[in-house]
Amino acid sequence: MAFLSNLDISVSGMIAERARMDVIAQNVANADTTRTAEGGPYVRQNVVFTENKTYSRRGDTSLSAIEFRTVLGKHLEELRGLAGRGRTQTLDGVLLTQVVEDPTPPTPVYDPSHPDADEDGYYYLPNVDVAEEEIDMLAATQSYSANLTIFNSMKAIANKALTIGKQ
Repeated sequence: MAFLSNLDISVSGMIAERARMDVIAQNVANADTTRTAEGGPYVRQNVVFTENKTYSRRGDTSLSAIEFRTVLGKHLEELRGLAGRGRTQTLDGVLLTQVVEDPTPPTPVYDPSHPDADEDGYYYLPNVDVAEEEIDMLAATQSYSANLTIFNSMKAIANKALTIGKQ
């Protein structure tokens, strides 16, 4: 059924935007973190989305496509922390492929009394701009809402199609 793949696409968009919102929330929470376990200030994270190339109107059921979807689902589980919970993503649509660090350098602040100050008296603030994160969160929220609207519309169309023969 073609409408099921449309539902998959909108659901994959909602999953991806929720993961994006999680990363944004992590960035905001660590906007003032000057020391991490790795040493140095927190580094802003960004998500990378790609198109799920497994999408096909006819449905690719070849062994290689099934193996690819399984491997991809396991990789996504690891990225989202779902490994071992029995959940996989084999949805058509958008995929969260990786979370990358922002290459923008941290902001130096001169304060020799700060516990994280180096020998020159500077400590470094994370490269997180809270205003930019708020804008990204608004964009992610709007994208999530758009996918939810599409999902609900497709669900309503499917329900209406099922009631056509009852009259």
